[in-house]
Amino acid sequence: MDVNAAVAAAAAIAGLCTGVIAMLAFRWSEREQKRPTRSSLRPDRGAPLPPGVDTVLSVLSSSAVVLDESDSVVKASSAAYALGLVRGGRLAVEPMLHMARDTRRDGEIRQVELDLPRRGTGRGEALAVSARVAPLGSRLVLLLVEDLTEARRIEAVRRDFVANVSHELKTPVGALSLLSEAVMDASDDPEAVERFAGRMQIEATRLTNLVQELIDLSRVQNDDPLEDAEPVRVDELVAEAVDRCRQQAGSKQITMASGGTSDLFVWGNRGQLAAALGNLVENAVNYSPARTRVGIAVHRMAASGGDLVEIAVTDQGFGIPEKDRERVFERFYRVDPARSRATGGTGLGLAIVKHVAASHGGEVTVWSSEGQGSTFTLRLPESGVARGRTRGPRIVNGRSVDDDGPYETDTFASFPAPEALP
Repeated sequence: MDVNAAVAAAAAIAGLCTGVIAMLAFRWSEREQKRPTRSSLRPDRGAPLPPGVDTVLSVLSSSAVVLDESDSVVKASSAAYALGLVRGGRLAVEPMLHMARDTRRDGEIRQVELDLPRRGTGRGEALAVSARVAPLGSRLVLLLVEDLTEARRIEAVRRDFVANVSHELKTPVGALSLLSEAVMDASDDPEAVERFAGRMQIEATRLTNLVQELIDLSRVQNDDPLEDAEPVRVDELVAEAVDRCRQQAGSKQITMASGGTSDLFVWGNRGQLAAALGNLVENAVNYSPARTRVGIAVHRMAASGGDLVEIAVTDQGFGIPEKDRERVFERFYRVDPARSRATGGTGLGLAIVKHVAASHGGEVTVWSSEGQGSTFTLRLPESGVARGRTRGPRIVNGRSVDDDGPYETDTFASFPAPEALP
């Protein structure tokens, strides 16, 4: 009996201890659940977020800030810190803070667009944002901020583009209208009718070219050239560009010369590449005086990411002032608007070249000296089709050079290098 009593007493003590430990563990767990976490609340103060709000805020693309009744930040997304909305646990933008206080007072949802100074830059660039404030429960206020800077920039570009297109279209259309009236008034004068009809053809051609280049620009901006990419022989691109401008160059007695490394290939859309190189050669012919020379040099150049094919188009024209060289690739930008009208230029050719080069992983650059001429250089990644073949000659100061030494080419040797132009 004594042994049984001892066993029973020991079991009772063990059960009591287990119960006490379980109760303490339950109390400790309950206390931990009620304690605010770093992800949901500030550790020092603030009201808890309603259930599910923390999860919703974590998936929003907008910058989110939750304020309590003392204007302290209860919750803020990383984007809010990146935009500089929150500093030192407080909302740093006064207009948004005033909106939050008004919403807390009357419960109304408010929205406003603001321009904020950009952090970390001394250039005075503004950050365009849209802020929306709404009550979150009885004690909290939710602030959602959208960054509109990029959307504003795109809208400004679109607005300028539409304005430029409208102006460019208005000129030939207005000229056609006036010339048609002149033809009607001079119906009894065959010579006048013939003269006005010739002018109408010129304006109609200008209008057609403008519309076509707008279509080309839209295509190179929206299409992926690598979807229909293929190895393109550079020699064929050069021959096509020369043939495209042969008649115009002949009328001005401009000699066109080409040379350099042959049998090179680039990878891309053949139509876009032909249009880009054709625009460079056409510009060189248009802006060159009569009885001068336009040259096209092709060679391979080594680069850290792989060999590049360099196509240089050189003219002996009027040159480009230094202040205009950085802007010649902008849409509708003209160095000399009067001369551009005389040559029939639309101001879109170089913009198309720039977009084609960028979409093919290359670049286009310009060297120019006033009164001496210009060289536009198109650099594109080599396709690799001809990598295993023997390297062709390189063009150095108008001379073709290979491993066996320099020799003169038939078509390009007599054309001076850019730095040697008179």
